[in-house]
Amino acid sequence: MPTDTSTGALPARAHLAPVPGEPVLDVVIPVFNEEKDLGPCVRRLHDHLTRTFPYPFRITIADNASTDRTPEVATGLAAGLDGVRSTRLEEKGRGRALHTVWSRSEAPVLAYMDVDLSTDLNAVLPLVAPLISGHSDLAIGTRLARSSRVVRGAKREFVSRAYNLLLRSSLAARFSDAQCGFKAIRREVAERLLPLVQDTGWFFDTEMLVLAERAGLRIHEVPVDWVDDPDSTVHIVRTAAEDLRGVWRVGRALALGTLPLDRLARPFGDDPRDRSALPGVPRGLARQLLGFCTVGVLSTLCYLALYSLFRLGAGPQLANAAALLLSAVANTAANRRLTFGVRGRARALRHQARGLVVFAVGLALTSGSLTALGAATADPGHSTELAVLIAANLAATVLRFLLFRAWVFSDRRTPAAKDDVR
Repeated sequence: MPTDTSTGALPARAHLAPVPGEPVLDVVIPVFNEEKDLGPCVRRLHDHLTRTFPYPFRITIADNASTDRTPEVATGLAAGLDGVRSTRLEEKGRGRALHTVWSRSEAPVLAYMDVDLSTDLNAVLPLVAPLISGHSDLAIGTRLARSSRVVRGAKREFVSRAYNLLLRSSLAARFSDAQCGFKAIRREVAERLLPLVQDTGWFFDTEMLVLAERAGLRIHEVPVDWVDDPDSTVHIVRTAAEDLRGVWRVGRALALGTLPLDRLARPFGDDPRDRSALPGVPRGLARQLLGFCTVGVLSTLCYLALYSLFRLGAGPQLANAAALLLSAVANTAANRRLTFGVRGRARALRHQARGLVVFAVGLALTSGSLTALGAATADPGHSTELAVLIAANLAATVLRFLLFRAWVFSDRRTPAAKDDVR
């Protein structure tokens, strides 16, 4: 892949223009000690793509430090089948294999599937078609859709559903099946996204999807027919522990805003008239900070004016609570539209309810400051009260921004929310 694409926004989505003789699709099969199943599975996939896929393709076998005859089998397949190649990695890790092969591939659409081919191969074309047409950025198979047909044990069914429920509750994920071994991505997206993905094991898929979703990229889901492999070597307990560590790491990074997700932003449509229809929608951390600071200054002035007004007929604690409540409602509404680009009525009540929780945190800080001031000084002056409140609000502002970004408006990139952005 080119090395100069780490900065700047992604180009507008466009239909891929195949280059004669060059593969449009590169399907990676990560393997570890699969000498028995590798040959039949690759031949079956190769035959299916030859018969049904309308563009040139490539199958890449990514050997993860196998210790059996897998490398020899992979080399034989690459020599005997057109469009099949193999590569050897000296370290284990599905994420490491995908990152390595995808980063080196020149195919405009990159995919992977498990070597057991648990997914029915008729889903390959529906998986990659939206990427070829330019409609979507990533595509995943899902075993949890109503129309999916899945054969697997109760234990794995429970683990899968529990894991995806965890992702929804902790990382506000909206995709339905993080760990289905059947995914695809456009190359220009992979060029920007893969450097942000740290995991090299089984959590690689989840981390990639969470970051893509938070950046506003389109994830297409394909219901699949799936027959579980009873001989799978995946260690469920160890994998679950690694996934939990990954969830904590990614959640912390998103809460602190340390990931440069703005480099994954897409222009609106591929027509200049479309882009001109969306002036001033804030995108990226820098614009969000600018919008938040602007709203913060105005709401602080409003808060101080209200406090001074209420202080004429009430005590400091009551005046502070009333002023903070009114300014908090206005602050949430303004940040919703100006800072995070959410318009329309969808989820407005939810955002205000969450904003009130943030208000409670600010109230605790400012009320605590007034209490401390009262304990230190018997009769503080009005200017002293204002100075203490300004200092307390500055501390609360930092926390408010983090909570707004990571929680209050964390659902702003769901399909329903995106429909509200005008």
